[in-house]
Amino acid sequence: MISRREFAQVAAATAMLGTLPSPRALAQQALTQNQLLDFKPVGNVTLVHVTDIHGQLMPLYFREPSQNIGVGKDKGIPPHLTGVDFLKYFHMKADTRDAYAFTSDHYSALARSYGKVGGLDRTATVIKAIRAERGDKVLLLDGGDSMQGSWGSLQSQGADMLACMALLKPDAMTAHWEFTYGEARVKQIIKELKYPFLALNVNDAQWGDPVFKPFTMIERGGVKIAVLGQAFPFTPIANPRWMIPDWTFGIKQAEVQKQVDAARKAGAGLVVLLSHNGFDVDRKMAAHVKGIDVILTGHTHDAVPVALKIGETLMISSGSAGKFVGRLDLDVQGGKVRDFAFRLIPIFSDVIQPDAEMAAKIAEVRKPYSARLGEVLGTTHSVLYRRGNFNGTFDDLILQAMLEQRDAEIALSPGFRWGNSLVPGNPITFEDVASETAITYPECYRIDMTGKTLKSTLEDVADNLFNPDPYFQQGGDMVRVGGIGYTIEPDKPIGQRISNMVLLKTGKPVEEAKSYKVAGWASIHKGTKGPPIWDVVAGHLKAHGDVTLAPNRSVIVKGA
Repeated sequence: MISRREFAQVAAATAMLGTLPSPRALAQQALTQNQLLDFKPVGNVTLVHVTDIHGQLMPLYFREPSQNIGVGKDKGIPPHLTGVDFLKYFHMKADTRDAYAFTSDHYSALARSYGKVGGLDRTATVIKAIRAERGDKVLLLDGGDSMQGSWGSLQSQGADMLACMALLKPDAMTAHWEFTYGEARVKQIIKELKYPFLALNVNDAQWGDPVFKPFTMIERGGVKIAVLGQAFPFTPIANPRWMIPDWTFGIKQAEVQKQVDAARKAGAGLVVLLSHNGFDVDRKMAAHVKGIDVILTGHTHDAVPVALKIGETLMISSGSAGKFVGRLDLDVQGGKVRDFAFRLIPIFSDVIQPDAEMAAKIAEVRKPYSARLGEVLGTTHSVLYRRGNFNGTFDDLILQAMLEQRDAEIALSPGFRWGNSLVPGNPITFEDVASETAITYPECYRIDMTGKTLKSTLEDVADNLFNPDPYFQQGGDMVRVGGIGYTIEPDKPIGQRISNMVLLKTGKPVEEAKSYKVAGWASIHKGTKGPPIWDVVAGHLKAHGDVTLAPNRSVIVKGA
């Protein structure tokens, strides 16, 4: 529910600006489409970046994290800032449109004022406006994870997003979750694309040959631009290897350098790395690979409102879920970037006019699933969200469903960063549940697991997230836990981060030698048995109806 403090802040803001029908009407009057698109153009090239849309065609709520812990050299610097620290660093004011777009502070109240974000029809409006302004200077690039994350995308194996993205007319894309549709489907998608699919770091497992085109050369504004593609390097580890058995992945820094050099030799005046490495991985790569002018990073879903300069390389991170469009103007002369201007444009759905062509296509591709998508399963009286290093409330709802529906003592849920949010008073529809769970390996298993194995699992995932060397980080967040609590020290080495594991029901320590009934989902092992997780969560909601969840306090973080 809205807190007394949040209510007072919205009420005070309304009083200062006069009597208006509602906070949302106030926000709409104070904000216009022209203001959102306002940009002083620079130079002869405009890069437009979208990434990690995760199948979200419609406007939605999406709460940014309240925890984003950095380790090693990346501690306390973007993107590892949240809340007040984020606002101070980027000189933003609290309780404003920027605070709503970029932080989780006072989320319920600001959501009531500014409404939903995203919607591919609104994104289309923004991109068409930029193209109308800049003409042949514009290059639109898709950083991947476009075709997964919704019920429609799962059921159509990405065909819904393929049809809609075709209207946006990107100039190139790379990928991650798209690979979980399997090799045959990925090859079919590529045949249907009207733009290059780039992935220089994917090779044939038997012969070592490149599987995909490493880069494409495109001329814009009189500049030859080389766009290199870097797919998510840990795909066969983070996702089931059996879905893509004939391909190998990796960071492959030496190969990136080789392709940059090849692009320069071919006459590139601007080199852009379209990457799905994740922010910290790309920051390290920018410091080690010479000749990259711009890295458009994705995977870790970080919304960073400025272009960060790492040596001679500009880094852009454009958020997720269709919530932002990144625009980077460049003055490129003689193979060098002489000047630039950047803006991360928030897609406020109530302010930006939907593009009619895209809206019609969205309605068409959603029609086969509309009845099920709209099924109301319950109502939330709390903010439901996933994004953050540890349990979010939507995660806790999934965990509660597994504990109850699968009769388990402990539940585990993956630390995915995609999935919409809901504000208090919202109905919970099947579409909302699918937004959190729509994957190609959804089986909700129930197994016996010893306390020792459980701790080892948590330690392994913690190292994926908090290893001080970014090249050993796989992105995502910590596995979510239900039925237990623990203490974590992110700065400690692997094997020493997790301690004080206790069963919440009894308060007793988790014993290494004891076996516990554990429920989980998204297993990467072939042949996993169990009902699909969306049915488990839907069954739980139908049994309970109303949902009220306080923030989870069972994970204690030390030293971060």
